[in-house]
Amino acid sequence: MTRPLLITDCDEVLLHMIKHFRDWLAEDEGIEFDMAGGEFFRSMRRVGSDVPLENEEMWALLNRFFDGQMHRQTPIEGAVDAIAAIREHADVVVLTNLLDFRREAREAQLAGHGMPLRVFTNQGPKGPALQAILDEYKPSRAVFIDDLSQHHGSVFEVAPTVRRLHLCGEPQIAPGIKCALKLGHAHARIDDWGSALPWLLDSLTREEEDIHE
Repeated sequence: MTRPLLITDCDEVLLHMIKHFRDWLAEDEGIEFDMAGGEFFRSMRRVGSDVPLENEEMWALLNRFFDGQMHRQTPIEGAVDAIAAIREHADVVVLTNLLDFRREAREAQLAGHGMPLRVFTNQGPKGPALQAILDEYKPSRAVFIDDLSQHHGSVFEVAPTVRRLHLCGEPQIAPGIKCALKLGHAHARIDDWGSALPWLLDSLTREEEDIHE
């Protein structure tokens, strides 16, 4: 019989990203980034200006961060130990919204932090990409983790039997993001790995008929 499968996002779930992105913008780009400022690109302003950056410039900066600054990223508290514990019972893969040519860099980055995991890259909604992973692994049961509610909505539409945990491990932004549990697209919202691990192990290992509440 195939093993259970955990499909997890990376940024703000396994690794901090946004706070390191903010620091890099301030240090190297002369840009202030209000992490609690709502819409991503509208939260960035050049020092001395009140004009938000254009969306295109924000994407260019994000790409530059992932091209040259991924070494700044650090693990979310508890993530490394939790993933190790889960791998004793289930396969674990990463589904991350990065351009495909960055897949190997992300795998190396995670391995360097003690999480040697297979990475699947994606652009846009994650439901179709997750379904492709399910088709390959054919797991006995599956759980999905992401920090953004829209990806839970996408998975809910494409693969509704997958258990879904909304987890944002960055406390500076967690209170301000839409909650997939409240929207009806996640089974739980837990923002720290210490509390999430028992829920995940239970969801991955309990008998099928007992996990649909």
